[in-house]
Amino acid sequence: MARGDQLGRQWKIIQTLISSKIGKSAADLAQDLECNPRTIYRDLEALQVAGFPIYTDRVDGKNLWSLLDTVKHQIPVPFSLTELMALYFSRDMLKVFKDTAFYDSLVSLFEKVKTTLPPESRKYLENVENTLHVGVKPYKKYGKFKGILNQVNDAAVNRKSIEIVYFTMSRKKESRRRVNPYRIWFFNGTFYLIGFCHKRNEVRIFALDRIKMLHQTKEIFEIPEDFNLEKFVGSSFGVYQGEPVYIKVWFHADIAGYIKEKIWHESQQIHPQDDGSIIFEAEVAGTDEIRFWIMTWGSRAEVLAPESLREEIRAEAEAMVNRYGAPIVAEKSTSYDRSQDHPLQQR
Repeated sequence: MARGDQLGRQWKIIQTLISSKIGKSAADLAQDLECNPRTIYRDLEALQVAGFPIYTDRVDGKNLWSLLDTVKHQIPVPFSLTELMALYFSRDMLKVFKDTAFYDSLVSLFEKVKTTLPPESRKYLENVENTLHVGVKPYKKYGKFKGILNQVNDAAVNRKSIEIVYFTMSRKKESRRRVNPYRIWFFNGTFYLIGFCHKRNEVRIFALDRIKMLHQTKEIFEIPEDFNLEKFVGSSFGVYQGEPVYIKVWFHADIAGYIKEKIWHESQQIHPQDDGSIIFEAEVAGTDEIRFWIMTWGSRAEVLAPESLREEIRAEAEAMVNRYGAPIVAEKSTSYDRSQDHPLQQR
């Protein structure tokens, strides 16, 4: 049995015993967790060895397992033991905020959580830490943007307009903007500022790491009552904004399972086909980002609509064929060894 499955089951046993007023029998626990009672007995014994004050008492002809009330009440209200443990585990997900003020505060919070937990819970945490790991990629190193991030956050909290010098990646040029910062949005490893751009006279999205200079003005603004963040970003397949476009994509049976197991877009509809393939439909804001996504699935995906998106991908595919069909241009230095580019090729 996988170590992670065992720890996950033991976690649920602890949760159940903490919430139970009179205790639970091994049979009840086995039914709740859908496993064999013998497995539950082994888990209960392992938790006792780990230091958890779990005991059994006979009530109305049943052996009921409980957690000592003294442990239940060691956790300050309003947090339960498992809530604090879950909060502690989440720090792995938040490593992406390293070198920001947010992360510094989270580290401090986690240390306080750890000292609040009973000794037996801390021992259990050490066991789970060796099993549970959350990887978040891609992400950016925000240490050098710490000042900008703090200034934008301060302006958003205090409802102060800001003046910025912003580098637009697509045009490769800088421009001056005055923006009312509505929200800071973290998406796919990047911090974004969502706010009203006075230059464009509409709500825009700005990548915080592309803000080169920032000045907070004394001008106070109000966020319109009809502004809704979820609605604003919901139609986009990622970050890009655009006119609504209906897309229809066929996915081969080999990858249909990967597509079906996730929510890629709020409007998506998936239609299984007789041969195991699927048809994916959605209405998205613009096609730039979904074009990149479709191409990651290679020949196992085919755009059925709109025709304009088919043409874009066809042109991209032809460009790739031409690129890979041509010989590699020799480097100026004849001593250059391409095999050193990739660490997996090094022996």
